[in-house]
Amino acid sequence: MTQQKLLQGEFDPAVPTRIVFGNGKIDSLKDEIQKLGGKRVLVLSGRTVAEKTDAVRRINDGLGDMSAGVYSGLTQRAPLSTAVEAANLALASGADTLVGVGGSTISDAARMIAALMAEGITTVEQLRQLGEEQDMLLSPNLDGKFLPLQVAVPTTLSAGEFNMGGGNVLDDQAGHKIRVRHPRLYADLIMLDSVMTEGTPDWLWQSTGVKALDHCIERLYTTGNQPAIDAPILAAAEMLFTHLPGSRESDGDPEARLQCLVAAWMSMMGSPNFATGLSHAIGHILGVKYSVGHGYTSCVTQPYVMEFNRPVSATKQALLARSAGIDTRGMSDEAAAEAAARAVDDFVLGMGMPHRIRELEIPESDLPEIAELVLTDGGCQNNPILITSAEQVMEVLRTAF
Repeated sequence: MTQQKLLQGEFDPAVPTRIVFGNGKIDSLKDEIQKLGGKRVLVLSGRTVAEKTDAVRRINDGLGDMSAGVYSGLTQRAPLSTAVEAANLALASGADTLVGVGGSTISDAARMIAALMAEGITTVEQLRQLGEEQDMLLSPNLDGKFLPLQVAVPTTLSAGEFNMGGGNVLDDQAGHKIRVRHPRLYADLIMLDSVMTEGTPDWLWQSTGVKALDHCIERLYTTGNQPAIDAPILAAAEMLFTHLPGSRESDGDPEARLQCLVAAWMSMMGSPNFATGLSHAIGHILGVKYSVGHGYTSCVTQPYVMEFNRPVSATKQALLARSAGIDTRGMSDEAAAEAAARAVDDFVLGMGMPHRIRELEIPESDLPEIAELVLTDGGCQNNPILITSAEQVMEVLRTAF
């Protein structure tokens, strides 16, 4: 297979998301929301963040009389009943702003909750029926309708708050996600502050950091890649290689944690002008089917997907080697690409993360079914080697197992 050398593509301007970053910046949240015109705020989170960290209390106290309360029932992947409950609470309390505190589950759910509010969907039955009618991908007409302001305060490095144009929740009865897509569904404000990450477990922090690195890698060589994206994602990868290992909460280095938050942002720079590939496609299936966090799925997929894609992406992967601190002078692109994959695997292992699918307690006998399900994910179409058969996926799964 030959590598693509034609320089061509398209770039759509990003949406007007305001990003505020810096340690202690969360204290300006109320002022920032007022600048956007927000008056009544519902804070969204999961129970762990609300009960085991100080993040939600600090935000709610800072909002003062602007607070419409806290909804902390958004557990992992946000079961659709919790999204409906949160939307009803937001409407009943007159909220015009949603502040999501947490990881990708919260930001993904917040965009669905905003759509439910706009569309007047107030019951689980309505949402489930719409999902069935529209093949689990809702495309509401939100033009001219009230949509609450969206504010995201991440506590992990998964960077879901930078996704644009949609969200999702889990139909936990059927075992699949219901998604919503509309260009108005994006965060109006994102605040990056390491203070808000205090209490995030080290395993979650560092594994989602690997997911941010996964964003960099897949955006570097999937279809639709372009020069405007290369520079920030290579810089983001270098920041993660440099700062993530020493950014554990036990290390007590808020500056390193802030560097990682900024790197996660940069890993998504230029969104939505990029696509994800096979690593994310496998991760999506493992995540939903086995309730595995997407940080862990990136740890056990990416080095092996890089190896699979190397025949057509060695030139791009060689760039990543330099971000990992490898002196590539005198190396061929293939040798540098191989060194990059080893660096990613060593990086994962060095932080004590899982690096094999079997470490996630997934049975080897399930691999054929997983391969078939992976074919249904859009990442297969964006992978530098087009994925058209389950046997291609099995090649990666067997290596990664």
